[in-house]
Amino acid sequence: MQLKFKVPIFDVKNLNFSVRGVDILSNISLEIFNGEYIAIIGPNGGGKTTLIRILLGLEKATSGSVKIFGKKIKNFKEWYKIGYVPQRASLVDANFPATVEDIVKMGRVAKRGMFSTFSLEDAKMVEDAMLKMDIVHLKNKMVGTLSGGQRQRAMIARALASSPEILILDEPNTGVDIVSQQRFYKLLSKLNKEDNITIVFITHDIGVIADDIGRLFTINENATICNNPKEAMSCEDMTQLYGIDAHLIHNHKHEH
Repeated sequence: MQLKFKVPIFDVKNLNFSVRGVDILSNISLEIFNGEYIAIIGPNGGGKTTLIRILLGLEKATSGSVKIFGKKIKNFKEWYKIGYVPQRASLVDANFPATVEDIVKMGRVAKRGMFSTFSLEDAKMVEDAMLKMDIVHLKNKMVGTLSGGQRQRAMIARALASSPEILILDEPNTGVDIVSQQRFYKLLSKLNKEDNITIVFITHDIGVIADDIGRLFTINENATICNNPKEAMSCEDMTQLYGIDAHLIHNHKHEH
């Protein structure tokens, strides 16, 4: 794949993170470029979410450097360029008093500021985000009444409403059925190819890696970068990553 810019969106060098002397991330170096579709995979507790929190400025690395769009993270201010859908975002309380449109409108706040007037441009971007996620017909529904897959798309539309250049999704398939997952992957692929939105997809589940992902980062305290995800799915690599007989997961077999 041809990369459009030499300056990566994220440039991570020799990153370390520890809590009370316990290493969570060790010597992580990676780059994410404009237009990429990347999966970050690893076991629960392996440091995936911690890495993302560091990239988003929500945690501070113990040592190492992070640059975003060529700027040191402490100097980076254009956070609206990064759309983030955190873990369990789609698990909304059934009584949450907001419509789908209300939820998506919240995504404009990062772009325009809390107290500025909601403009025609804002309305257009909200409509556009709902169109991209195929939820316009649901806009007046209360978000708590939706299925898991519909809520998932609403939360992604909220992230898209700020017109981000990169979309980061942390375990987005929680509580979502298989048919909705497949539809979701098609929508993500379309965003990546047609809108040139860089996508970073974080998961612990080997079985959900989409066919069109360009590169794979495996993380379990350390990071391994694989430029051919299909090759990375070998039993040996996954057993090393997960510390278990990983082909049982990958092939969905139960025999020993």
